[in-house]
Amino acid sequence: MHNVADKIAVPARADFTRFIVAIVIGNGFVAYDFTVYSFSAVLIGKLYFPSGSPASSVLLSLATFGAGFVMRPLGAILIGHIADTRGRKAGMTVSLLLMTIGTWTIACLPTAASIGPAATVLMVAARLIQGLAAGGEIGPASATLMESVPEERRCFMVSWRGASQGAAAFAAALAGALTIALLSPAAMQDWGWRVPFALGGLIGPVGWYLRRRMPAASADRQPREVTPARLLAEHPRTLVYGILNMAASSVSIYLTVFYMPAYLVRTLHRPPAISMLTACLSGLAILVTTPLVARAADRHASRKTLQYVLLAASLAAAYPTFWALTHGAGDVAALVIITAYVAIAVNNAGASSTMMLEAFPRHRRAAGLAVIYALGVVIFGGFSPFLVTWLIELTRNPMIPAWYLMAATVVTLIGLHRFPEPGRSTAARARSERETD
Repeated sequence: MHNVADKIAVPARADFTRFIVAIVIGNGFVAYDFTVYSFSAVLIGKLYFPSGSPASSVLLSLATFGAGFVMRPLGAILIGHIADTRGRKAGMTVSLLLMTIGTWTIACLPTAASIGPAATVLMVAARLIQGLAAGGEIGPASATLMESVPEERRCFMVSWRGASQGAAAFAAALAGALTIALLSPAAMQDWGWRVPFALGGLIGPVGWYLRRRMPAASADRQPREVTPARLLAEHPRTLVYGILNMAASSVSIYLTVFYMPAYLVRTLHRPPAISMLTACLSGLAILVTTPLVARAADRHASRKTLQYVLLAASLAAAYPTFWALTHGAGDVAALVIITAYVAIAVNNAGASSTMMLEAFPRHRRAAGLAVIYALGVVIFGGFSPFLVTWLIELTRNPMIPAWYLMAATVVTLIGLHRFPEPGRSTAARARSERETD
């Protein structure tokens, strides 16, 4: 465990709130801009991926959503390297700037009916830029949050990065739900779908300004030699099992939050407004439960203890959740069921991210977690909406998401068991035990 040198020299307490807010708001903005695409996937499929089959257009649109994840590992390596060598603040500022560029490109991009195939190419390019930004955001943001507090509060502080993603999902779904409710289908297809992207584009400069003014920690720069190749060579076991540990969380959030509206409308034939409301409530569930679970995790000597409990609970709940949805649960009941499942399955960002950060020395943390997160999401989460949609079309079985979620949870249980968790310091362990007693 890296104790004394791990804690960065955060500015005076008067600046601490501004320091944290700049990180959390910026991360939330990056998550919002990257994921708002999923709530417009059906319309984007029609406008930018024209095809003789509506299902093919949606699949191509979802594939483009997944294509953004292809760039995440590169963003993780490049921006994580910047954060580990030139400072966390520098890495986070770069990721925010790239996300703003990608979002404004989508918001202003003419459709295929106007400029032909160039529209399709530019849409994919914009998603790749967003993926580059998102891949580099998680590591620096999480490392900075963890290093700003004592060891016994790390899970709670890091959890706000995950909670901000819940807030982003809520904001993105709310923007989508309001545009659907207030605009006619013709207006939505003509220009209304662009509104959520434009809102995100307007927030981008605000987040960039906050990060530019964010106080830099005195220990923020690392003079030691840090290269991506050395990260991969020196920490292969940590990286491999960390990637496996990402399976459940990435599949859960992309299927139960971002893909769920399309699943409810296309597969279960629910009203669009209800389907978007599920995403809103799911985002709120993540925002509320993630810090609460993390505070509980800080009280355990091992970072793994509570994770095992939560994974077992989500594994047990996956099949009953989708069985109820596909066997006649009413709209209100569906809202409650989905929100409850998300509260169980997508709340573990604090303990999980902290455990993985603590497995690396400080000068490898930002890039290390960024690579784990990026590759884990690419392999397990990013293409899960596409794969589940394809499997449902192939098998005509609406229970496919449940089986997919259960398989991902089993993979994570294996990765968690094998992950090389470092021991916590004696002082932190004693404090946790006293609080538990």
